[in-house]
Amino acid sequence: MKQLMLVLCAIVLLSAVSTAQQKQPTSKKGKKSVEKTIEPHGLVIIETSMGEISILLADDKAPKHAANFRKLAKEGLYTGTTFHRVIPGFMIQGGDPNSKDDDRSNDGLGGPNYNIDAEIGLLHERGVIAAARQGDPVNPERKSNGSQFYITVAAAHFLDGQYSVFGKVIKGMEVVDKIVAVPRDRNDNPIQKVVIKKVSIK
Repeated sequence: MKQLMLVLCAIVLLSAVSTAQQKQPTSKKGKKSVEKTIEPHGLVIIETSMGEISILLADDKAPKHAANFRKLAKEGLYTGTTFHRVIPGFMIQGGDPNSKDDDRSNDGLGGPNYNIDAEIGLLHERGVIAAARQGDPVNPERKSNGSQFYITVAAAHFLDGQYSVFGKVIKGMEVVDKIVAVPRDRNDNPIQKVVIKKVSIK
């Protein structure tokens, strides 16, 4: 009888361990899916003349924009461009290949000659990166400019539902704050160029 009880206890114990092991992959799977938004290629670093800004791209919510930003970074399109528009309390804007030259009158008008389909959904919190675009009258589908982007220095919820947010600054907001505070001309273009030296994929 004692032996029978021991056998029954062993079966119950094995059953409990088996159930726990079956449940474990679910939590591991959940952990892996969270890690996937960071690894292996979710992080980009914008190296500027005023410091580094680390951004986590939202591959899950804005895959086309994240892939495009990564592609242009690899091609070197952003190297030598500037933050050509800075508005305190709002945002800094960059990524225009026109800003590589000395003609400031065309800054903000350039791009890689294609647009990206809108991926609107993420909110405009402080420190998000989003794609610039032409206004609704000429762009009712709200397609994004191929390369230009902006980083918010404060929440800008009046833009929610209108522009494609595709990532968030996770390190270097003090650099963004420094950039937005530089002296600027009447077109909000920094008087002394703030240059993007390189965008690296991590």
